[in-house]
Amino acid sequence: EDLRVDGRGCEDYRCAEVETDVVSNTSGSARVKLGHTDILVGVKAEMGTPKLEKPDEGYLEFFVDCSANATPEFEGRGGEELGTEIANTLYRVFSSESSIDLKSLCINPREHCWVLYVDVLLLECGGNLFDAISIAVKAALFNTRIPKVRVLEDEEGSKEIELSDDPYDCIRLNVDDVPCIVTLSKIGYRHVVDATLQEEACSLASLLISVTSKGALTSMKKVGKGSLDPESIFEMMETGKRVGKSLHIALQKILDEEESLGTSRQKVGFLG
Repeated sequence: EDLRVDGRGCEDYRCAEVETDVVSNTSGSARVKLGHTDILVGVKAEMGTPKLEKPDEGYLEFFVDCSANATPEFEGRGGEELGTEIANTLYRVFSSESSIDLKSLCINPREHCWVLYVDVLLLECGGNLFDAISIAVKAALFNTRIPKVRVLEDEEGSKEIELSDDPYDCIRLNVDDVPCIVTLSKIGYRHVVDATLQEEACSLASLLISVTSKGALTSMKKVGKGSLDPESIFEMMETGKRVGKSLHIALQKILDEEESLGTSRQKVGFLG
């Protein structure tokens, strides 16, 4: 009947709170609360050496830390397995060539490039982790500012790198094509987006779809022990594209609004 326990329809997300620039010593950061799921992402830009197979590109590294306080299952080493699974999923989502312009992170081919270390911290788990993490990663990358670099070469041919001191003289990343993950959980004959913990417990199989703002699918993964028949997979893909597009529009609107406030913006931070 398109009605869920908390009154939402099958394609409705819970109210999400997004705030960027919450951690002072990072190049970019964001915090996302989706229902009871609370995620913090920090991005640190550091200089490194390009990978041999891609000498003219920078790259991203993902680290996921599941706080032991997030859910009783993470006590001891419980969160490590999930952390690795999430990091691997993020690598897959960002492996598509178009998601982020890695060439813009190159300073000197084969010698210097920017490496973006993306740290994800799970503060609380209230269902639908992957979607919340992907929203937080996109918001943190949008907020990332990388200092501009000049490469000076002396007469002997040795190169020296000079970083700009001006905090406003920086490179911003284009996140238009960064995908968001939409998780569709199959419950009975229907599927729902943004499942709560209760709904996840009822669902035997879910489909993780990464969707760009234009509605293009970049990767897909099935999770859970149950099976999905081809017909319902196609149906879920269509729902994922539709929901993903509106998710991107809403997120971009919030990020632009927050940006337009400039330095006058009051920060909520952790205690809000």
